[in-house]
Amino acid sequence: MSGAVPSGFLALPSIDKALAREVQAGLDRVEKVLRDTVDASNPLLADAAGHLLSAGGKRFRATLVLLAARFGDPANAGIIPAAAVVELTHVATLYHDDVMDEAELRRGEPSANTRWGNSIAILTGDYVVARASEMLADLGADAVRLQARTFARLVQGQVLETAGPTAGADPLEHYLQVIADKTASLIATSARFGAMFGGADETVVDTITRVGDALGMAFQLSDDILDVASETAESGKTPGTDLREGVLTLPMLYALRGTEPEHARLRALLGRPLDEAEADEALRLLRAHPAMEAARGDLRAWADRARAELATLPASAPRDAFAALCDYVERRSG
Repeated sequence: MSGAVPSGFLALPSIDKALAREVQAGLDRVEKVLRDTVDASNPLLADAAGHLLSAGGKRFRATLVLLAARFGDPANAGIIPAAAVVELTHVATLYHDDVMDEAELRRGEPSANTRWGNSIAILTGDYVVARASEMLADLGADAVRLQARTFARLVQGQVLETAGPTAGADPLEHYLQVIADKTASLIATSARFGAMFGGADETVVDTITRVGDALGMAFQLSDDILDVASETAESGKTPGTDLREGVLTLPMLYALRGTEPEHARLRALLGRPLDEAEADEALRLLRAHPAMEAARGDLRAWADRARAELATLPASAPRDAFAALCDYVERRSG
C-alpha cells in the first residue's frame, strides 16, 4: 500500500483512505511523467514548457482518469500515460487562453505571455500539444481518435466564446454550449480514458463518461459562481474578474434576463469592462441578486445528473469517491 499523503479533494474524509492513498501515488507518477515529457534540449523552451506545470494546479483531470480506472484494473499500463495526456492537453490550452485574454497572471504566477511574449507562449502551447500527441500515439487508434474529437470541441468552444452568440441566439444557450465544449468535453474524456484503459465493461465506460460530462458542467458553473460569491481567490483568480472584463457568465446572464426596476443599475453594468469602483458596485449588487440562487440551482441540477448516473453503477469505493466529488463541486460555491 502506498504511503503517499493525499492532498486536495483526495484528502476529504468521505473518500476511502486506502483508495485516496493509491490515487495520490498515481498522481505522483503522473507528475513525473508530465515534467519529463515537456523537458527540452533548448533551455528557453524547457523553461517555458515547464512554467505552468511548476505553478501547480489541481490535476483534476488526471485524478478523474485514475479514479475511473478503479472501475477496472488500475494497474493497466495505459492509465498513467492517459492521465498525463489529458493534463498536458489542458495545460496547452491555458497557454493559448492567456494570449487571447491578455492575461497577466496564471495560478498566481506571471503568465507565459507576460514573461516571454505572445509568440513564445503560443509556440509553447503547440509544443505541449505535440508532446502529448506523441505519448497518445502509443495508446492506440481509439485513444487518438477520442482525443482528436475532444480537442476539436475545445477549439470549437473557444471560437464560440470569442465570436459571441449570433444574432437572435439565446445568450444562455450559447454560454452552456461554450462550457460544454471548453470544459466538460475534456473532463468527460478524462473519465472515459480511465475506465477504458482500466478495462472496465463498456456499459461502465459509457456511464462514467456521462458522469464526467455532467460533472464538467457542474465544475465550470461552480467556478463561475465562485468568481462572484467568493471573498478570496478560491477559484484560482481574483473574485470579480469576469465582471471587470465584461465577460458574461451564468449569474450575470440570469440577472440580465430580469426587468425589475430595482436591478436596472446592475443590468447597466454587466457585459462591459468596468473600472474598480464599478466592479465593486456590480459585485455587491450581483451577490444580492436572485440570479445567484438561480445559477446555484443549475449547478445542483448538473451535479444531480452526475449522481443519477453513478447510482446505476454497483456500490464501490470508486463510485463513492465520484459521488463525493459531486458533493465537493456543489458545496465549494456556497
